[in-house]
Amino acid sequence: MTKKTVKVHDLRSALELLKTVPGQLIETNEPVDPHAELSGVYRYVGAGGTVQRPTRIGPAMMFNNVKGHENAKVLIGLLASRERVALMLGTKPERLGFLLKDAVKNPIAPVTVPETEAPCREVIHLATDPGFDIRKLVPAPTNTEEDAGPYITLGMCYASDPETGESDVTIHRLCLQSKDELSIWITPGARHIGDFYKKAEEAGKPLPISISIGVDPAIEIGACFEPPTTPIGYDELCVAGAIRNEAVKMVKCLTVNERAIANAEYVIEGELMPGIRVREDQNTNTGKAMPEFPGYTGPAVQSMPIIKVKAVTHRRNPIMQTCIGASEEHVNMAGIPTEASILQMVEKAMPGRLINVYAHSSGGGKYMAIMQFKKTIPSDEGRQRQAALLAFAAFSELKHIILVDEDVDPFCTNDVLWALNTRYQGDIDTINIPGVRCHPLDPSQTPAFSHSIREIGVSCKTIFDCTVPFKLKDHFQRAKFKDVDLKRFVPDLNVGDDNYCG
Repeated sequence: MTKKTVKVHDLRSALELLKTVPGQLIETNEPVDPHAELSGVYRYVGAGGTVQRPTRIGPAMMFNNVKGHENAKVLIGLLASRERVALMLGTKPERLGFLLKDAVKNPIAPVTVPETEAPCREVIHLATDPGFDIRKLVPAPTNTEEDAGPYITLGMCYASDPETGESDVTIHRLCLQSKDELSIWITPGARHIGDFYKKAEEAGKPLPISISIGVDPAIEIGACFEPPTTPIGYDELCVAGAIRNEAVKMVKCLTVNERAIANAEYVIEGELMPGIRVREDQNTNTGKAMPEFPGYTGPAVQSMPIIKVKAVTHRRNPIMQTCIGASEEHVNMAGIPTEASILQMVEKAMPGRLINVYAHSSGGGKYMAIMQFKKTIPSDEGRQRQAALLAFAAFSELKHIILVDEDVDPFCTNDVLWALNTRYQGDIDTINIPGVRCHPLDPSQTPAFSHSIREIGVSCKTIFDCTVPFKLKDHFQRAKFKDVDLKRFVPDLNVGDDNYCG
């Protein structure tokens, strides 16, 4: 994929870059219903991930004619290709984890700019305006016909600690519940904004919050870091600043005491209300929420906090950005920060041994990591398993880790499974760690599934050590082929394209 000279600083410049590379962005003027139809189309075009088959990794897609929403477009799948993410972040696909790791270590804090420099303020709608209805202003789709309601899936939620003033950006499941209310799902113990909200609620006060939609892809990727890599007090917008070597521009909100991303396509201003809870599917009664990264539709949560919307601002002819919860887009947003966190943790403990990491698509970027480890001396034997334990510490939601040698491509599933079949014996190379907290969306983590699980959300974490014992490395040499000048024979074959494994 050829890198072009378009400087990416917001969503629109990212799209301009994609237009310079054939096959990365397609558009349609065909009328589309945002209720299930839009996502139903993209399932076939480029969703990938853990989406129901048939699906594929393909281009991003812009819908220019969305029913019920004149003058607005919906973009889906922007981050649903690792190659496309690398293009937009200015690196190679296999180096994304390293880019993010370095960005975390060299943060550039966001800056506040005047309202005149904030494109997100081109059009303003106040909740006090006659006829205000967020459902008519924001073309939020549903992924399926069973969803609890329209969802904002790529809203950059920004709030601040009411005691310290420290800020944080995260992505949450946001369901449109009424003309001026959104429900928000905060994974217990996993999001900084949850801690901020708890403090505000205990004080009986609302928590000001902004939701920015349609932003620089660097912000969307950086927002998905979690502790311990980015502890409370670390504003993940600093990661995007480091990637771009330029501070993210923020603007003060109009109706609440918070900031929003200045060049966003949409900004929703509101307050997380204390002591108020609603049932997520109160408008549909389906019992379901929306498809989540494991590939299953999550159950509707019975008691969710509410955001009371105070204003919606947007650019002229705004672009609503969305994703399918189980798609490759989630894999990249969650998985690349996971890779960076593991690389950072292991490099501190044993420099130079972990060659690369891939948070595999089958785990939604969260459940499975392939770790490429190099043993150079006899005492390195066993350190590969120590590295796996460090990975579990770096990212608590990991469930399975596959360890491979340096001659195995961690990004090629066939190569990883080859190692599993030729360098692994189940009775000695399987390490089980039962009774560990994981991610609550894994449907197998229930006492009904296994007698060993005592409560929902507790899992058995497993290491599959598919590395060759150091003393036997000479007996496991791959067949060596002659290096050739391929262009002499097949001038048009690109061994670096999306279909090439290795």
